[in-house]
Amino acid sequence: MTFKIDTKEKFHVITINEPVLSANMTEDLRKLLVEVTQNHVKHIILNLAPVEKIDPEAAFFTAGQQQAAYEEGRSFVICGMLQPVKDAFKDADLLDTLNYTPTESEAWDIVQMEEVERELLNGEE
Repeated sequence: MTFKIDTKEKFHVITINEPVLSANMTEDLRKLLVEVTQNHVKHIILNLAPVEKIDPEAAFFTAGQQQAAYEEGRSFVICGMLQPVKDAFKDADLLDTLNYTPTESEAWDIVQMEEVERELLNGEE
C-alpha cells in the first residue's frame, strides 16, 4: 500500500495513494494508524481522494477505526471521497456514521474545532 503522511502541529494527514482500498490492505492501514498516533500528535485526517474503489471489508474497517479513535478522545476525519467510495460506504450502511468532508481543508477545520471542544469540556470537569 502506498501512502503519504503529512504531519501538522495537531494532526496527521494520511493520503492513500492507491486506486483501490482492498480488504488485504487493512492490516497495513491498521499498523500505520497505530504508528502515527504513538507520539503527541494523535488526530488523523484520512484523505481518500486518490481511491476510486473500496472493498466492503475495508469500508467496515475504516469506519471501525474512526469509531475507535473517537472512543479514545482522538479526531478521525475522512475527506476527499469520490462518489463510488461514498456509495460503497452507503451500501454498507456506514455513510451516516462517518465524520467526513469533501475537502482536506474542511477536515482540518473539524479537527481543530473538535480539539477546542475537548479542551472546553475538560476544563469544566
